[in-house]
Amino acid sequence: MIATPPSRRRFLAGAGAASAAALLSGCVTSTSSPSGKGASGGPVTLQSNLSSPQAKAAMQKLVDAFDRRGGAKASLNTVASETFRTQLPTYLTSANPPDVLTWYPGSVADSYAKQNLLLDVSDLWTSGDLATYSDAQKKLCTDSAGKKVFVPASYYWWGVFYRKSNFAKWGVGEPKTWDEFLDLCDKLKARKIAPIGLGAGNGTTWVASSWFDYLNIRVNGARYHRDLLAGKHRFDDPEVRRVFDRWSEALPYFDPNGTALAFQDATTALLQGRTGMMLIGTFFADAAPKDALDDIDFFRFPIIDPKVPPAEEGPTDGYFASARTRHKDEVKELMRYMATAEAQETYLKGSSGTAIPVNPKAEDSGTPLVKKGRALIENASDITQFFNRDSSDALQPSADTALTHFLSKPKDIGSILTTWQRDAQKIWNR
Repeated sequence: MIATPPSRRRFLAGAGAASAAALLSGCVTSTSSPSGKGASGGPVTLQSNLSSPQAKAAMQKLVDAFDRRGGAKASLNTVASETFRTQLPTYLTSANPPDVLTWYPGSVADSYAKQNLLLDVSDLWTSGDLATYSDAQKKLCTDSAGKKVFVPASYYWWGVFYRKSNFAKWGVGEPKTWDEFLDLCDKLKARKIAPIGLGAGNGTTWVASSWFDYLNIRVNGARYHRDLLAGKHRFDDPEVRRVFDRWSEALPYFDPNGTALAFQDATTALLQGRTGMMLIGTFFADAAPKDALDDIDFFRFPIIDPKVPPAEEGPTDGYFASARTRHKDEVKELMRYMATAEAQETYLKGSSGTAIPVNPKAEDSGTPLVKKGRALIENASDITQFFNRDSSDALQPSADTALTHFLSKPKDIGSILTTWQRDAQKIWNR
């Protein structure tokens, strides 16, 4: 988790040869020796979960740019996002793991670092581009033992996204408060439009956690939320029950197919006007046609209690490396490159362009959407990452089970929270 930095702007300135089976397991065929000299043993393997067409192509352009520089070479292995998520522990614990992997900093990286699975890259942070990153980013990329184990590349924001042309056609505008949001939902439902898309099905169940996160930080605040995910509060506490009381008010407005569609299909439903809006991160734009991006806008998740400072979800993405890599020097060369403005701009230009680079010298896409998103994060009272990022990958399945149960049988909330606490406690006690 990250502490609230004294300046939001300061935070943002910082803020194949393998067979199909090998891809699934994360084991990469290599003939390199343990000496770390990978030039004679093949390229550094970069295992990526960025599997949407735009993001995958952008990652390949990034690797190509690195290879053109001379020196170490890299090879990109792209794995379907949800396969990557479930197989990541296997990748990291295999006898011959991928060298570098895309993933997240903070608590989730620390959970792997505690198992001695991540390479210490502290030396990379003492000079060059990484030395110019903010203190908040340095803290986010440091494990509980004080070692830097992550190189951040970009961050993005979550919001309630919609098509501007549809809102104009329907004669509705952006709500600011919870009551205004529910009123907007009533207006859309009267037009026979499912007001809220979800996309928590078919492998992307974790999307439902965004609703829990936002409702919790709006009702109980960001500090309570992070403490809850760290096991300092209980999921069956009255404070958590109040979160689901509010969620119950919005349930009648959710797309009935919300737990059957992956977020990519829910994005299509949104763009086609079958749903009115969707709480999602900007990564959804990689599943949208580029010619539709100019018509996409968002609003901040509505304020529920004006006395609770408005925090926002602003997850950081980037890279960590396996502690068992046989290419340590070459791995560090690749990770050092990934921290440069050149590398981060190369990726953003090849993708949907809705993420924001971490390097303070890198330029974002400059679109109105990105400017609005940057302002949202800059003006936030605090920044949370996302459920698993503020807790651990191990805790996410307990949330998936609890939240999908709630969405289908909200009256079971008492037993749902009791079971959630029991399952979470097993994780915390490990």
